Amino acid sequence: MSEFRFEKQRVPATLTLAVGTSIRGSFFVAGQTSVRPGRERVGDMLNAQTGFFPFELHDGSTVLYSRAHVVTVSLDPPIDEASEAPGYDVAPKHHVAMVLSTGLRIKGTVAVYCLPGHERLSDYARTPEMFRYLVTPRNTLLVNTTHIVELTEMPD
Repeated sequence: MSEFRFEKQRVPATLTLAVGTSIRGSFFVAGQTSVRPGRERVGDMLNAQTGFFPFELHDGSTVLYSRAHVVTVSLDPPIDEASEAPGYDVAPKHHVAMVLSTGLRIKGTVAVYCLPGHERLSDYARTPEMFRYLVTPRNTLLVNTTHIVELTEMPD
């Protein structure tokens, strides 16, 4: 076995697709990475490339889904990948409401990882990652920014 091979772990999640359907299954993520301690996060995997990614369905089959057509990824509790990001504890947090291309309205908290003085919601909106974390009272979501129609800051 290669010393560069990483064992994969399954992370249970629900995909919401642009066509309006929801799919339950699991992502495959590396048990460790060379870029930081701990396992690869689903967000790392989704933002690492464009195109398709594998997703295992509950019947054991694997389907390839297009990142562009995934609106949200809901991670099953207690998974909270958002707080695993370096600097999460000190990053400014904004309470927001989003309207997505499917008509879904969601509320939660986002962390802004920008340089000091560039910590507004508008700075968050311009960062390049396609999938971003939104922490809700129920769970953690990854939201595809190309499907955000409206982003509003809410009072604390």
